[in-house]
Amino acid sequence: MEQTNSSIVDKNKNCPCGTGKSYKDCCAGPHQNISNALTSEDLMRSRYTAFVLGMGNYLIDSQHSMTRSHLNKKELEEWAGSLRWLRLEILDTAKGTIKDHEGEVEFKAYFKHKGKQEVLHERSKFLKEYGNWLYFDKM
Repeated sequence: MEQTNSSIVDKNKNCPCGTGKSYKDCCAGPHQNISNALTSEDLMRSRYTAFVLGMGNYLIDSQHSMTRSHLNKKELEEWAGSLRWLRLEILDTAKGTIKDHEGEVEFKAYFKHKGKQEVLHERSKFLKEYGNWLYFDKM
């Protein structure tokens, strides 16, 4: 597992992604091995938590190969670190089960930036590549 800001998350406390599970029983699994994200929603939640923890490598590794070339680890970590992440709300999912090869997740990620609460509302597309769920792009 890469070096992260994970010291801000107690591995036995609730995971930042909002499932109510502990971090070690939730997003730690996909962070250690992406194949542990069994659904597109699992991957979405693990990516949100990776933003909270500043895990640039994971954010790049969990991006589909067709859409990852423009990503910069340092820029991702700086942007994620400039925000105070508040919570993730999953609004809808389509497909994205263990049996599917594509899926969609609509979500809202709440954060504070320069003292102002903001929300990122997106419907994201996920595709499987080599059997693993990966973020493809927003729709």
